[in-house]
Amino acid sequence: MAVKKVRLEELDWDDLRVFLTVVRTGNLSKAAKQMRLDHSTISRRIAQLELCLGGPLFERRRDGLHSTALTERILNHVETMEGGVIALRENLGGATREPAGIVRVAMMEGIGTSYVARRLKPLAEQYPLLRIELVTSAQLVNVSRREADIFLSFFKPSGRGLDCDLAGEFALSLYGSQAYFDRYGEPTSVAELAHHRFVGYVDDLVQVDAVRWLDEVITAPIYSFFSNSMLAQMSAAAAGQGLVLLPRFAVAKENELRAILTHELVVRRELWLNVHLDLRYSTRIKAVLQYLKNMISSDQAYLNGA
Repeated sequence: MAVKKVRLEELDWDDLRVFLTVVRTGNLSKAAKQMRLDHSTISRRIAQLELCLGGPLFERRRDGLHSTALTERILNHVETMEGGVIALRENLGGATREPAGIVRVAMMEGIGTSYVARRLKPLAEQYPLLRIELVTSAQLVNVSRREADIFLSFFKPSGRGLDCDLAGEFALSLYGSQAYFDRYGEPTSVAELAHHRFVGYVDDLVQVDAVRWLDEVITAPIYSFFSNSMLAQMSAAAAGQGLVLLPRFAVAKENELRAILTHELVVRRELWLNVHLDLRYSTRIKAVLQYLKNMISSDQAYLNGA
């Protein structure tokens, strides 16, 4: 069977945009919804691109679309093209153009709700044309697949085409409420923790190992409450259900919780700002990255519990 001739001169950027969206969503219907096109248009553009490239880009299986070798071969080049288009579009207004547009920033729920969201007002006042989408996720966010423009993580992620910058760190302490201490007593040493009850994450739902911070404090803790939400854990501990290990910034406004064994237990996590290489010179991305970097740097004493 003859192989169809590759007609690269017929490459259409709109088809490539559709291709990138399908790769990142893994689903034709999701891609159609995201691009505000109908399903048939997405299918037609993928078919047109496959005809141009001379081979299939996706294998259709029961669990969704799977990339072929051809997709892996061209993906990096297409993302580079996308980066060039973004840079061209943003620079058409000149080098001094004010940052504008939407920037999606992803992070864990706790730091997003208890820390970052409370500190974005100055950014909005400085750049009124910027729109921040703060997305909280308990899962690893894939910046390479454009699930977010910026990912604030507790670890340095691995992946192709990432620019990762260590912005700072934060400290965690063990907390309990007076209601808990009245019933079970307050531990006065690390050794006593083996006899106490704890609040923690649902183990099989943990997809980011960096939040397994209680493992650094005690082996085989006795749990009385589980949740995939750090805020729910904090509320349960405040009600007296158990001891909980939390970032110090998270409990700043929780009066029912008191830190214990602060000198004996030292747990810290790094804060990394991650962006795709193709976006790092974007005016809007640079503005948000610099703001977050300065914010974390100036707040190091607070984040470490001072």
